[in-house]
Amino acid sequence: MTRGDGDRVVLCGQGHEHWGEHGAAGLLPVADGHVLLQERGGGISGSGTWGMFGGARDSHEDTITAALREAGEESTLDPALVRPFGVVVEDHGGWTYETVIASADARFPVEPVSDETAGVAWVAVDAVTDLPLFGPFAANWTRLRDCLAPRVLVVDCANVMGSRPDGWWRDRAGAAARLRDRLAAADGFAGLPPFDLAYPEIILVVEGQAKRTTAVPGVEVVSADHNGDDKIVEVARANPGSLVVTADRELRTRCTAVGASFIGPGWLQDRLPD
Repeated sequence: MTRGDGDRVVLCGQGHEHWGEHGAAGLLPVADGHVLLQERGGGISGSGTWGMFGGARDSHEDTITAALREAGEESTLDPALVRPFGVVVEDHGGWTYETVIASADARFPVEPVSDETAGVAWVAVDAVTDLPLFGPFAANWTRLRDCLAPRVLVVDCANVMGSRPDGWWRDRAGAAARLRDRLAAADGFAGLPPFDLAYPEIILVVEGQAKRTTAVPGVEVVSADHNGDDKIVEVARANPGSLVVTADRELRTRCTAVGASFIGPGWLQDRLPD
């Protein structure tokens, strides 16, 4: 397991040649309605066209590590300035290209540092198709364009706790803290559209005895002063397109009315570590 052990051409199940014995990964940063694109340099396929930073994964790398490494090898991009929030997978039958989509607070300057990169630019989302695009990137752009914003997961703490008979009623504050920690420890959420793997912003809404619960990295905690359902609707309204985790039918109806969708606690429980 060494750096570069994936650097070779392989055939996928469809009989096409691809670079990367262990698959490949790319990075698509997003900021202020723009995406960061790479103009491909001479000596590589698609020279002069525009696409993402990316390349072969090594055998010991996860997708995000590989995508950030490739971007750092091909440009001056500082990985600390982007926050991955979703992965989109192209499966070619035994070979995959996985795009890591990440947010940035600003369109910081990025320059080429290798022969693989002829240029770098922040491109307005609406102007991407005006460029000569690298074929595989062009083929996937329609889907990627629908994945340029992170999902927000709004968790009804009381309802989710109540879905698992583990004695939560004996210590509501402790149970809320355990749920918060399980949320923080989750390594992404598979099957959260439009991503194949999502790293959502998580908002845990607490009430009653659980109001002592504090935030931790990766989980924002919002306390309801009076009615927990009212606070959840308020949070959902402030985050259009959010996904509310609750089994409460009335609350689901109210959240749908403010532009949120919903899913049951079982979906979440199945994706959290014990």
